[in-house]
Amino acid sequence: MAAGRARAPRAALVLLAAGEGRRVGHDTNKVLLPLSGRRVFTWAVRWATSLPQIDHVVLVIREGDQRTVQATLARELPGQAVTVVTGGSSRHESEWKALCSLRPLIEAGQTDVVVIHDAARPLASAALFHDVIEAADRFGGALPVTDQPALTRIQAGSPPVQERTVAVQTPQAFRAEPLLAAYTSAEAEGFVGTDTASCVERYTDLPVRCVGGDARNVKITFPEDLFLAERLLAKAHWDLSADATLGLLDVRRRRPPAGEGR
Repeated sequence: MAAGRARAPRAALVLLAAGEGRRVGHDTNKVLLPLSGRRVFTWAVRWATSLPQIDHVVLVIREGDQRTVQATLARELPGQAVTVVTGGSSRHESEWKALCSLRPLIEAGQTDVVVIHDAARPLASAALFHDVIEAADRFGGALPVTDQPALTRIQAGSPPVQERTVAVQTPQAFRAEPLLAAYTSAEAEGFVGTDTASCVERYTDLPVRCVGGDARNVKITFPEDLFLAERLLAKAHWDLSADATLGLLDVRRRRPPAGEGR
């Protein structure tokens, strides 16, 4: 945890659900599609909020989805407080709107870490959320990555140098105050980042660490991804009537960081 603080970090989750997802083969927003008895986006909220560190959730949606989203929250996450905001024309703008909604909490010192996650990744476990929150609190920022051995390159030399190639996932986490300051500067300058880390890299000196990602943390992009996610949930013996969850079981299996820097 950050120096000078004895308690665990308090985190806010920003869940990005403002895309369209036409490649998945539906006119409906892909995060509103059914997945094993519930909508895609509510799975991530379920895993993340099983952790006591996460005490605030901001859901960023697209214009026109408000009624469906509110009905889904009432049915699938009853009692869970979720702030719903309408996203922008880009990922960066949607993140900025979410951070504006969190500004009072961050400036009051009530949020230490902000976790940003794609709602189209419904199987990110509680363990993964835990890992990025702890790494961000300790170092400044955290990205989950998985190795891509097929893309690894060997550079000629003596001895030969192996370049590690990784795929970056979400959730990604960053200390709240520097993250808000970075996006405030970006807004003033008209900068639009390709992802959260690019804005952090441009406007802060926060070190961003890599943590071990999870091959099961699939992103729903194409129709077959929904079938894969359903099979993974079935393999984990998910039971909607049970109180225990895959996320809670996973959080007990700690993983060492996959790397020391980005």
